[in-house]
Amino acid sequence: MTPARAGSVRRVVAAVVLVVTVAAGLFVSGVLPDTVATDVAGDALYVVVVWALVVILAPRLPALAVAGIVLVWCTAVELFQLTGLPDAWGAAFTPIMLVLGTVFDPRDLLIYAVATVVLLAVDLGVSRVVSGAR
Repeated sequence: MTPARAGSVRRVVAAVVLVVTVAAGLFVSGVLPDTVATDVAGDALYVVVVWALVVILAPRLPALAVAGIVLVWCTAVELFQLTGLPDAWGAAFTPIMLVLGTVFDPRDLLIYAVATVVLLAVDLGVSRVVSGAR
C-alpha cells in the first residue's frame, strides 16, 4: 500500500473511532453515575478523542509522534486546570468541561500516560496489519 493510501485509510479509521468515542464519552458523562470508574473511563476516552483528532489532521505522522503530541496536550490541559479557568469557564458554558475538564486530579496524568501507551501499541499494530508487514 502506498504511503498516501495508508494515510487515507488511517484518517478514515480515526474519523470512525472519533465518532464512536465521542458517543461513548457522552454516554459515560451524561448517563452513567459519577464514579471513579466513569472518571477513569472518561479520561481514557478523552485520550482516544485527542489521538483520533491528531491522526485526522496529520494521518502520515508516525505513531510515536502522535503519542507525544497526545501526551503533551492531555498533560497541558490537566495542568491548565490548576489555574481554575476551566472550572470557571465550564460553569458559564458546560461543553467547555468536555474539552478542558474542571479541576486538577494527579491521577488523570497517570491515566493519560497509560492510555497513550495502549493507543501507541494499537496504532502500531493496526499500521503493521494494514501495510501487510509481518
